[in-house]
Amino acid sequence: MRIIIVHSRYLSEAASGENVVVEDEAQLLTRGGHQVEVWQPRPTRVRGLGLVKTGMDATWSRDAVARVRRMIRRTRAEVVHFHNLFPTLSPAVLRATTEEGAAAVMTLHNYRLMCLPSTFLRDGRICEDCAGHAPWPGVVHRCYRNSFPGSAAMAASLTLHRKLRTFDRVALYLAVSEFVRAKYIQTGFAPERIRVKSNFAWPTVRREGPGDHFVYLGRIATEKGVSTLISAWKRVTARLVIVGDGPEASQLRGVAPGTVEFRGLVPHAEVADILRRARALLVPSLWYEAQPRVILEAYAAGVPVIASRIGGLSDLVKDGESGLLVTPGDLGAWAEAIGRLLDESEAERMGEGAYRLWRDRYSPERGLHDLNDAYRFARSRG
Repeated sequence: MRIIIVHSRYLSEAASGENVVVEDEAQLLTRGGHQVEVWQPRPTRVRGLGLVKTGMDATWSRDAVARVRRMIRRTRAEVVHFHNLFPTLSPAVLRATTEEGAAAVMTLHNYRLMCLPSTFLRDGRICEDCAGHAPWPGVVHRCYRNSFPGSAAMAASLTLHRKLRTFDRVALYLAVSEFVRAKYIQTGFAPERIRVKSNFAWPTVRREGPGDHFVYLGRIATEKGVSTLISAWKRVTARLVIVGDGPEASQLRGVAPGTVEFRGLVPHAEVADILRRARALLVPSLWYEAQPRVILEAYAAGVPVIASRIGGLSDLVKDGESGLLVTPGDLGAWAEAIGRLLDESEAERMGEGAYRLWRDRYSPERGLHDLNDAYRFARSRG
């Protein structure tokens, strides 16, 4: 099949799970025998008058529309698979795709088409003020990159393209979790046009034995709930390794017990080694995570996961099978879950469950099958 993948890259580059997913899916499809071309424009940091051009591009990028048209005509693409549209592409590329006779498919990695920052998060707390409505509250609160012009441009783009029914041009939306799918349906998206298609993780070296330390991998910020772990760790004696950085890192270092080690940012190869030697991966988020890629990587290594019972995490973690689900922010519940995984037999049993879940649902083979099926369906709708 002739496929074009289009993605407006995030400036965080390798730290962006979405950027990595796009690259991995392109590689997977190529290995699967498809003819694949990828276009990933990278935005630039701009100020002053440059923000005006960026805002216009987010609403209707003529350059992106022309580029997509040329690519479809040159490659005779049957499917164009979109990921992130903002700020370099704009939803106008969806219109160009169908006008050129290709089927448009779009992955819903987050809540971008309903919420300006894509997270349903404001000031460290869950916020759904814009869900199902014109996103003007997000402009008032400067939700997109803390910028009034940027937020206004994003809101104008979403509002215009909703009125033009541009998003109806997508033959099939691929939500990364049941939770993400449900949120879009709640705000008016047609259920029959959204199916769940999870991300995948490549095979890796499996853990041997029950593992050693517990590990947190990710950004150290309020919504990630790392402070919950620090407080809970005052009740347990296990070793905790925290990999990552963020606005709360310095403050949490100052109050953490001696059994907590902050590694900061480390190379990806070292992250993989830390993960596959872990007793469990900890995901204490306080917000609607969609589908953290690190959980799939833990499963591939046979490492169980303790996660908050919130958002897409409830879809990923099979309580008592591949890990444990815990009430967000509940220190006693977190300490109890950690204590349960200190039992070596439980850690090994759930590690086996985690690996089976990866093999059955999140392997490259399953990922390729689901993409093939989605593309066939999208073409049949065209």
